Amino acid sequence: MTAGTPKPPAHPARRARAIRLGPRSVAALALVSAVGVAGFGWPFLAPPASQVNAHAQDAPWLFAGLLVLLVAVVAATISESGLGPKAVAMVGVLAASGAALRPIGAGTAGLEPMFFLMVLSGRVLGPGFGFVLGSVTMFASALLTGGVGPWMPFQMLAMGWFTLGAGLLPGPDRLRGRGEVAMLACYGFLAAFAYGTVMNMAGWPFMDSLASGIAFDAHAAVPQNLARFVAYCLATSMGWDLGRAVVTVVLTVALGPAVLRALRRATRRAAFETPVTFEGPGTGTAG
Repeated sequence: MTAGTPKPPAHPARRARAIRLGPRSVAALALVSAVGVAGFGWPFLAPPASQVNAHAQDAPWLFAGLLVLLVAVVAATISESGLGPKAVAMVGVLAASGAALRPIGAGTAGLEPMFFLMVLSGRVLGPGFGFVLGSVTMFASALLTGGVGPWMPFQMLAMGWFTLGAGLLPGPDRLRGRGEVAMLACYGFLAAFAYGTVMNMAGWPFMDSLASGIAFDAHAAVPQNLARFVAYCLATSMGWDLGRAVVTVVLTVALGPAVLRALRRATRRAAFETPVTFEGPGTGTAG
């Protein structure tokens, strides 16, 4: 090693977080997640004797309230963490990239390449950044593709969970190479199915029970509705979810190492946790 060359560290440096979740942000995120779970799973939570059919008329208001809460969580996360201009720029670039990738496979057997980018971004930049990125990306892609509707708040929340989960995977500072790519591919495969399943839960209760034997029945017991829901998923979305999962795995394995290196290089250069300072006049060198 030549003189003047810095010695590399014995262990990988602890990754910088573009957004660090504080106590208030965690509490707000937990609250919105609880509301989201109730919104997704109410057919299995309400007893058969309840007036669940009235929920169809109230659904738009529930979705609007969920969207308000989701935006509030993002705002709380940003305000508490002191999200700087470099992190805002990173969110903008990745959200725009994800939104541009989504229409490529729109309507084609679940070929949605944006999911692999969300997995890798959440892994490198952490759960707080991942939740913000996932929800913002889904919002931007909905505007780009004209997919704005009462389902959009659920899509934003589900994608926020999806990307946040990637940031919570173990070994963020030490696990590298093939082991990390294999872990991310497995997570992407399972999470792609989970995303499709929770989105099915958002639309399944509004099928007409008289039109199909797999539709939600407000008067049936929970086990019967659960069997109907499983049949609904197998009949309507299994192929789509499988396509999404396979594409996520293939892109993660093929492009993951290069994208992970690029994201980590950009994170190091951005130095999110280094405060930005401005020099006053007269502090620079003469020249």
